[in-house]
Amino acid sequence: MDILVIGGTGNLGRELVRQARAAGHRVAATYHRHPVAADGVTWHPLDLRDRRAVAALTAGVVINAAYQKSDWATTADGALHVAAAAAATGARLVHVSSDAVFSGAAPSYPETSAPDPITPYGAAKAAAETAVRGLTPSAVIARTSLIVGDGDSVHETRVHALATGASGGALFTDDVRCPVHVADLAAALLELAASPHAGVHHVAGPDAVSRHELGTLIARRDGLDPARLPAALRAESADPGPLDVRLDCTVTRSRLRTRLRGAREFLR
Repeated sequence: MDILVIGGTGNLGRELVRQARAAGHRVAATYHRHPVAADGVTWHPLDLRDRRAVAALTAGVVINAAYQKSDWATTADGALHVAAAAAATGARLVHVSSDAVFSGAAPSYPETSAPDPITPYGAAKAAAETAVRGLTPSAVIARTSLIVGDGDSVHETRVHALATGASGGALFTDDVRCPVHVADLAAALLELAASPHAGVHHVAGPDAVSRHELGTLIARRDGLDPARLPAALRAESADPGPLDVRLDCTVTRSRLRTRLRGAREFLR
């Protein structure tokens, strides 16, 4: 396949590029500031807020893994620009969304759940989903959760900083998500891209863990002292946001060959 990874320099984007190249696909990727060294990959500078620039990039498969939490124009409008370009060229679109579209009021969220965001970022991601559904009904919208890797995710970096005293703060014990390993997520997205499936898919791990438990698992794996990780309650913070958000991935798992491991397994 000809694959374009939008947001190719991020943690997920780099893994998508790596796996797509390893599978023998022709790969192009975009970057906002600096490209990443990767053999056989064509890099394009791109600002998602520039609709004309987005429209100029075409491929058989487009995977949009880009986002910027503080910027509606990138997260919401940018997704609309990508969806419009995919619709105009007939490209297969896989749009990466987030569990941030949910409030946490429900015990769990299956793929049929409608967004009910309570944060600006969640609202931007929900707006992006609406744009994708409206412009490219054949697209896959893949909602995921906290993305963890083998040392270079933002969550792992934060745990190391807290455990070594390099930064302050705390990990919340009441903030529950379903973390996924970046390699599993990338493999699932590429599998969905090659499939006939459309619509919302939930792609997350089966283990619901708090951010503090996740930090403890990371610390133990990396030989750090979990006792040095400060704990706190997100409900008592100035801007609590969603607390317990659990993605029910039953339908998506039934369609995938890729096995989505839980945090307690991939961090063991």
